[in-house]
Amino acid sequence: MRRRRRPAGRRPAEPRGHWFLVAIAALLMTGALLLDAYAHNVVGETEPPVADYGDSAELEPIRAGGPLVNLSGSRPLSARPRPRRVALTFDDGPDPRWTPRLLDLLREHNAKATFFVLGAHVAEHPELTRRVVAEGHEIGNHTYTHADLTAVPAWRVRVEMSLTQKTLAAAAGIHTRLARVPYSSGPGAAGLGQLAAMRLLGDEGYLVAFTDVDTQDWSRPPVDEMVLASLARMAEGEGAVIMFHDSGGDRTRTLAAVDRLLTRLERKGYAATTLTEAVGLPTAHAAAAPDERVLGTVLGFAQRASFAFVGALGWFLAAAGVLTLLRLTLFVALAWAHARRTRRGSAGLPRWTVPPPVSVIVPAYNEAAGIEATVRSLVRTDYPGPVEVVVVDDGSADDTGRIAASLGLPGVRVIRQPNAGKPAALTTGIAHAAHDILVMVDGDTVFEPPTIRHLVRPLADPAVGAVSGNTKVGNRGGMIGRWQHIEYVVGFNLDRRAFDLLGCMATVPGAIGAFRREAVASAGGVTADTLAEDTDLTMAICRGGWRVVYEERARAWTEAPASLGQLWRQRYRWCYGTLQAIWKHRGAVVERRPFGRRCLGYLTLFQVILPLLAPVVDVMALYGLFVGDPLPVVAVWACFVAVQALTGWYALRLDGERASVLWALPLQQFVYRQLMYLVVIQSVATAILGARLRWHTVRREGTFTVPSTFALPDRSVPQPSLAGRRRGAVRGGNAPRRRRSRP
Repeated sequence: MRRRRRPAGRRPAEPRGHWFLVAIAALLMTGALLLDAYAHNVVGETEPPVADYGDSAELEPIRAGGPLVNLSGSRPLSARPRPRRVALTFDDGPDPRWTPRLLDLLREHNAKATFFVLGAHVAEHPELTRRVVAEGHEIGNHTYTHADLTAVPAWRVRVEMSLTQKTLAAAAGIHTRLARVPYSSGPGAAGLGQLAAMRLLGDEGYLVAFTDVDTQDWSRPPVDEMVLASLARMAEGEGAVIMFHDSGGDRTRTLAAVDRLLTRLERKGYAATTLTEAVGLPTAHAAAAPDERVLGTVLGFAQRASFAFVGALGWFLAAAGVLTLLRLTLFVALAWAHARRTRRGSAGLPRWTVPPPVSVIVPAYNEAAGIEATVRSLVRTDYPGPVEVVVVDDGSADDTGRIAASLGLPGVRVIRQPNAGKPAALTTGIAHAAHDILVMVDGDTVFEPPTIRHLVRPLADPAVGAVSGNTKVGNRGGMIGRWQHIEYVVGFNLDRRAFDLLGCMATVPGAIGAFRREAVASAGGVTADTLAEDTDLTMAICRGGWRVVYEERARAWTEAPASLGQLWRQRYRWCYGTLQAIWKHRGAVVERRPFGRRCLGYLTLFQVILPLLAPVVDVMALYGLFVGDPLPVVAVWACFVAVQALTGWYALRLDGERASVLWALPLQQFVYRQLMYLVVIQSVATAILGARLRWHTVRREGTFTVPSTFALPDRSVPQPSLAGRRRGAVRGGNAPRRRRSRP
């Protein structure tokens, strides 16, 4: 479609702000994924450290001392639990499954404990942290993500500890002075790496906790083994710090061991209490400042939102994958049924007793590069009835009208009018057409000799109001051409076979379509209400009760955009026009005929919603490749490409095309696919902002050759020609080009 006339000096409103919306959405998505990855210790992940050896004068008193160490002064100080005092400590929580059961068990035994929590888990389950504090237990800082503090820089250590304090402030209104270094055990195993981390923690005011008994319950040893190891430490009535875990896996054995241990300790007269009480120190808790609570609340909300977002993305990816596979399966099955019906022939179908006269309308704007090839192919038809060709020169700035008129071909009329747009040109052509069967074709499209005959045949059925032909890409030599060739055959034409059987054809392409004049008139004619006049007209005809069918044998060869920029402009216009058509005909959803529900539902789901969310697939794929296990990502991608390749092979086979072009299909996933969904995003954003789309034109290259005696080569397939391109450059120059209709 071309730009409409407007008052002098007035420029159409340009879409503004859509890329800003896209950028904001991309930043939010990326931020959510990074926060989720960081909270799960994936971004910046550290593996369990190797043995931390080394000797220094500062390590000796730590190794020989008790399990609670203070490095805030000039030399390390340590403390041990008092006799018959046991400090049960639990690392890595809180966990929504195991922490509540553990708290219930401690309450049954009237015991207290110390929980060294991960800030990420506190942010995810703040209610559990509040319960821990409310029931008199103690909280310690075990970092935010369980990072190995011996392997990260000092700033990361401070961030890990600070973030955990903020989540504690928001969840329970406290700060804690206790800390435990991840992957630590008893003080005798401390090494130089842990010493450096402990110095940092000491400077921050923390007391660093080790353990006397590491039950290693994470390895799921026998329950009696954990109990006996704990009791062995207390053979002489000494106190002890015992390490368990309340998160990170199945803790059934941990619960059983704690239950038995507490029962045995009660019999021996031991008190199970918090770590600070066991060593005779004041509580480790302090009231958090109000600003810390606010920051912690924001952090917790952001993390929970990121978790929910990533979880929703997972469900979306699963749903999108299932829907895509179901769609491919269904459409291949419908295409197979359509092909069988076609092979059975037209027996039993209505036939023309006498071939009706046909008017072919060619709206043309700056089509000097290809108008001669188009007109000659129409005149060369083998259709047995009368055919007139009406070329409407819509105010071209080049020699389009002169070239068409100078051909001197029989049955060809050229009508010139001021530039008013493609809908107006089609309306003019319809008004001047002498016959009631109307064929519409773009000025850059070439018909095969049998095309008109095949295109008109289904109109013998009085219920059929329009017929869609089979559009082929003529300039398929380059990579962009190959991608479009695959898309036309696998996407457009395979879909149209299914739409034919389902009775919900969305578009009779402007490049090749036949219409009954009565059907066009009942639909209100060709309007300029949308940028996709072909989709608008087709939907209106379907809503009027007419059948719209697909005739695969009616082939037309068209010139596809030859550059990514031209392709973007074309698809942006198509997509925006389709959105306009969906909105214009939204009332069809509640009509009695199933067309609206089938057609608009399909377009909304598969051409708007899924493409709109398609970047999620790529983002999650990159997320899996770089911060997760890449093998599942590669496997899923390979599976989908294989399914698409099989679908493409069948679609190409149905169309009589070579399957060798499918080698370009995997590459299509890395450029072409992104271009298509970015077009949808831009179109939707433009529509949301209420902006009017600026008119763009596609430059013609002059794909088809026009020898002195026009003839299509093998299988009537027009071939790309450098000579044709030179002709286009001479005749068409660099003048603006008319908008192309969709295939």
